[in-house]
Amino acid sequence: MSRWARCGLALLLLWLAGCAQPPARAPASTPAWSGRLALLVQDAAEQSFHANFELSGSPEQGTLLLTSPLGTTVARLHWAAGMAELEQGGQRRSSAALDTLLQELTGSSLPIAALFDWLQGRATPATGWQVDVSAATQGRITAQRWQPLPQATLRIVLSP
Repeated sequence: MSRWARCGLALLLLWLAGCAQPPARAPASTPAWSGRLALLVQDAAEQSFHANFELSGSPEQGTLLLTSPLGTTVARLHWAAGMAELEQGGQRRSSAALDTLLQELTGSSLPIAALFDWLQGRATPATGWQVDVSAATQGRITAQRWQPLPQATLRIVLSP
């Protein structure tokens, strides 16, 4: 076989190898949302927390990524049954309860199980909270916590 024929055969084999791909996997059906959230806690310090977010998973196992408007990672939460981990500012903290780390991060307790339903447009009750999902089809959700004090307002705007 001539040198040109061998080069041509090698190029053909490389081209065919480049076209070969492993079988495509079905995408995971893990629910996911992204957008902006704002939390105002009406205490003496009038704490407020604003961030872009990406939330995936379920109340039992999931991930929450919070970023600044410029795209810098503010915090990342991972949780599964009986454990939660918060990565923030180069530090990592763990807890047996997700609510503990959410409180530390945002300054307020959030009803995570109800939140997943609210993001799906379902007005699931949560103790002390009143939710308005009437604009959920437009990507807007508002919830207010009346009890326990201090009062808090959570506003979510979902990305299209």
